[in-house]
Amino acid sequence: MDFRRLHYFVAVAEELHFGRAASRLSIAQPPLSRQIAQLEKDLGVELFDRSRSQIRLTQAGEVLLERAREILDRIDRTEREVHRIGEGIAGRLRVAFVGSATYGLLPTVIKAYKANYPDVELALSAMNNAELWRALIQREIDVAVARPALDDVELKSELLVKEPLILAVPEHFRIAASPVPLKDLQGETFVLYPRKPRPSFADHILEVCQHEGFIPRSVVMAQDYHTAISLVSVDFGISLVPFSVSLSERPGVLYVPYEGFNPGTSLSLNYRIDNRAPHVLNFVRLARKIRGKI
Repeated sequence: MDFRRLHYFVAVAEELHFGRAASRLSIAQPPLSRQIAQLEKDLGVELFDRSRSQIRLTQAGEVLLERAREILDRIDRTEREVHRIGEGIAGRLRVAFVGSATYGLLPTVIKAYKANYPDVELALSAMNNAELWRALIQREIDVAVARPALDDVELKSELLVKEPLILAVPEHFRIAASPVPLKDLQGETFVLYPRKPRPSFADHILEVCQHEGFIPRSVVMAQDYHTAISLVSVDFGISLVPFSVSLSERPGVLYVPYEGFNPGTSLSLNYRIDNRAPHVLNFVRLARKIRGKI
């Protein structure tokens, strides 16, 4: 069925006058009449009763008018929806991130994105760097926030934020001075994460310790950041974490600066080079804008 003829039919059915319908459609009356006649021929039925001075819909015409309105309305809504998705103001965006990214800049970016694009379904999930890389390569996610970055020729990586490291110690940890000399803590149990895969943020912390001239005498490996902080809170050991983590209080944990080598750590925004979806580009542009205000 020709949707244009269907549109013409609705105009005539609502006006019940070919002249007014033609004017409404901004076309001449003769071609309109021919289009309606062709529609009736295609369907094999009469849609209008032309036996009186004023045309009327036949029963078949009444049914077609009801269905035609539904069809044209659905087409119109579909066009609007597709257009909105094409502009990135509707649809879905899948963002995954390392656990420690839930502090600092990322929540601000996500909040701003939801405010600017309220009709986009935002699917969020936490992953380690290896999972982030795999999910991006296999197109299971659209954006990955990693620490420090994902290295792959198929991916684009942008610095989101760089921040110093800070000590996370049990609440009743004895501190003689602040900042605490890191080398004075070599006898403590260091809680590192993640357990796997390696190399990881744990190895970054071990390199910091080695730069200060020691290797921790005791190390406990946690699977993720949340487990590491939980172990610190129950006096299982100490940990070096990104500074943004200290901005959110955790019962049983005290955050203190340390004295010594502090190369910091960084969060990066990662996405496929070939993914030009407007949702991704809008998220990246917004993140850059917020990053520039820091």
